[in-house]
Amino acid sequence: MAEPSRQIPRTLWIGTGLFFGFLALACSGGSRAAGKTLALDRVQARSQDMLIVTSPAFSAGGKVPLANSAYGGNVSPAISWSGLPAGTRAVALIVEDPDAAAVQPFVHWLAWNVNPAVGTFPEKSGAAVRQGRNGHGSNEYWGPHPPAGPLHHYHFELFALDSPLTLAEGADRDQLVAAMSGHVLAKGELVGLFGAPKRR
Repeated sequence: MAEPSRQIPRTLWIGTGLFFGFLALACSGGSRAAGKTLALDRVQARSQDMLIVTSPAFSAGGKVPLANSAYGGNVSPAISWSGLPAGTRAVALIVEDPDAAAVQPFVHWLAWNVNPAVGTFPEKSGAAVRQGRNGHGSNEYWGPHPPAGPLHHYHFELFALDSPLTLAEGADRDQLVAAMSGHVLAKGELVGLFGAPKRR
């Protein structure tokens, strides 16, 4: 005799779905849960396909090395990409920390007009491209430097553009986002973690 079917109450399905939805959001990097809008979410892309962004320095969700932080050598990590759509003429990079104690995510790096053909933004390569003003007030990479406490999430956001940007050196995040508007073919990100080193 066949066992009678058992139906799970609809309220249980909804509750379980909400639980896993919140769990996925919490594990995605923390930025959306913090209620702060990253540049990646402010810019619309023509393609729904996400760029693949990687680094030899750290994996997705892994810890950013001390050498790439302002506690260490403060050198920018190498960033690689793949999956650029046809027609990509330039690449832009924005690095933000939404966990910083500020209304907006803290800007660690703004770089644009990167040659898409190279496929990799080498370590310490900021001088080769146009750079904007970071939250520290300089036109260069400023590595992670969170206070003691929980790990912060650092979003390395990449944008494939249909043309180089005519944007002056030293532009801020809002100016870069505005200049990219309507020119983004695809986008993607790599999220790394970093916490203040423990004092000995």
